[in-house]
Amino acid sequence: MAAVRWVRVGSLSEPKLVAVRSAIGAYVTDAKVEGVEVTSGVPEQPVGFEEIIRGARNRAAGALGGPSCDLGVGIEDGLVPLPVSNFAGEVAYLNIGCVAITDGGRTSIGFSSAFGYPLECSIPAVRDRQPIGAAFDRLWEVHRGESAAKPSALSTGNIGRLSIGVLPRAEYARHGVLCALVAFLQPDLYGLDEDVV
Repeated sequence: MAAVRWVRVGSLSEPKLVAVRSAIGAYVTDAKVEGVEVTSGVPEQPVGFEEIIRGARNRAAGALGGPSCDLGVGIEDGLVPLPVSNFAGEVAYLNIGCVAITDGGRTSIGFSSAFGYPLECSIPAVRDRQPIGAAFDRLWEVHRGESAAKPSALSTGNIGRLSIGVLPRAEYARHGVLCALVAFLQPDLYGLDEDVV
């Protein structure tokens, strides 16, 4: 990772930027990590692995933005249906985050862990393709009586709230970034020409 000096992330979300800084910082302490606004090219609420991966790849490519940037990073969360019902007998969906990292010639994919939302959020999000974050914030306020100054996705995250702060959004995303980095960390094992990290 010594060659990496400038990393751009296809998002202005602070938890995503913290995740990338933390993951990259484990290998390179002086890399510049900045966020840029890019479009994902997928629905606001991605559903299924194809849309989630495409969104992450589009964000990474859009973030790279030129030859002076070493790596572009895209992070896209979405809902994936499970082939089994949940405990209530309903179709279950898990939220999973995909991370794409590109140097312009090569792209590596990694995933975060996955968690389930309450059905009151996930079913309408899939049906109406409305972002689940806003629905979750409303549900949380109704059931817990707590409203946030800003959307939870921009702070501790929905997983942060659900895990009572043990797994904040930035840490959840960091795992996906680390998983996407492994091909760049071990290029010979993945058939890559050279080590960029």
